[in-house]
Amino acid sequence: MSKPRADLRRAIESAIRKVPRGRVSTYGAIARAAGFPGASRQVASVLRRSFGLPWQRILGAGGEIKLRGDYAVEQRLRLEAEGVTFRGRKVDMKRHEHKFTKNVRRRATFG
Repeated sequence: MSKPRADLRRAIESAIRKVPRGRVSTYGAIARAAGFPGASRQVASVLRRSFGLPWQRILGAGGEIKLRGDYAVEQRLRLEAEGVTFRGRKVDMKRHEHKFTKNVRRRATFG
């Protein structure tokens, strides 16, 4: 793994770990918090390849569960067990969205 790619992965993992129990974030917000705006697909990739991350707390835009089938059911059950409430099929983002503090970090590039 190249250094920029490893830095990207570490930054994304760090941002994911900052989302506390009972709160959620989106793929895009995680990418921005990690210093890599526009890297939401890489967030999904890191979630697929890393163990021990609170994957259930990361959602699509607007609070939508992007997983399908049994994985979507498991994600919803895990979130509900943490006290997260839903409005229909989406998480109540006004109530549960984690807001990252502004990160004073130089913009990084990846490739």
